[in-house]
Amino acid sequence: MPRVRELEVFRLVLPFGRRQETLLVKLTDHGGMIGWGEVTSPQPKAWSRLEETLAALLIGVDWEHPDAVPSGDSAVDMACWDLWTRMRGVPLAEAIGGTRTSLVATVRLSPDPSLESLVARVNQQVCAGYGHVTLDIRPGWDVEPVRAVRQAYPALTLAVDGGNAYTELGQLVAIDSYGLEVIERPFAVSDAYAHASLQDQVAASVAVEVGSTKELDDYLTLRAAKVLLLRPAAFPSLSEARRAHDRAAAAGWDIQCTGGQGAGLSRAATVAVASLPGCTLPCDVTQPPRQNQIVTPIVGANAGVIAVPLTQSGLGHDVDETRLRRLAKDSFHA
Repeated sequence: MPRVRELEVFRLVLPFGRRQETLLVKLTDHGGMIGWGEVTSPQPKAWSRLEETLAALLIGVDWEHPDAVPSGDSAVDMACWDLWTRMRGVPLAEAIGGTRTSLVATVRLSPDPSLESLVARVNQQVCAGYGHVTLDIRPGWDVEPVRAVRQAYPALTLAVDGGNAYTELGQLVAIDSYGLEVIERPFAVSDAYAHASLQDQVAASVAVEVGSTKELDDYLTLRAAKVLLLRPAAFPSLSEARRAHDRAAAAGWDIQCTGGQGAGLSRAATVAVASLPGCTLPCDVTQPPRQNQIVTPIVGANAGVIAVPLTQSGLGHDVDETRLRRLAKDSFHA
């Protein structure tokens, strides 16, 4: 039974790319076992809430299962799962019901100033072994880039991500003619009816990203999509993410796991969830930059395939604490 004797929380501003902020939680039990968790782009009050409540919640408290720790914080929940599974000597993927030993990966490409450059970037990824590419699109940057990539690669499995930026169906219906597998996040998540209308008019599967099973139930009731874009860190716990997976799979939806940001721990949790049997679409942990990761081995794809770490307990990755402490902008200890 875990009993935390020491905890630390670190705030990092990652040095590459968009200099994203991330919080890392380290839990140490009385036997010296350690569990790690991470939340990327935390809510504004997340730091102060953890500083005020985390010690009282965990220090010296016995708990039998991560679900018994009512933190409401995904980083704390992840750290509890990592600690709990390490103590039992089992991989996190196995503990939550995962069955896959490896995952097909998609690679995500952002908008590009020129179509020629975009096609060259796609070629680079195809040559690196990726058979599935996701293009980020936006109003005004959609039909032409999709057409250019499809003309260059007629057999490539292609998805697009609208980033919840669209308000009308027209361009999205137009790009459906280029043989897309999935149209991700076309509209604001609150507009389930727009998603339903689009799904009725396109052959591609519409994918929606939600942060609760209640939101998912609304979409299931309306038959407003066919794919759940499952970001484990968006849920307050891994068990809640698993419940969303179960509901979507039971409804016949495909599931794609995503979560490529942060220092590596959040990505590792995404890989564990993506090993669940209902996660039928390529996993997305490929968002750059890899240099931000402070875990070994690095979480990512090799020739379009992601290995699920089943020979190590917990998340299956070690944290470079020397680099972590060098990058930390703030921390507290209890």
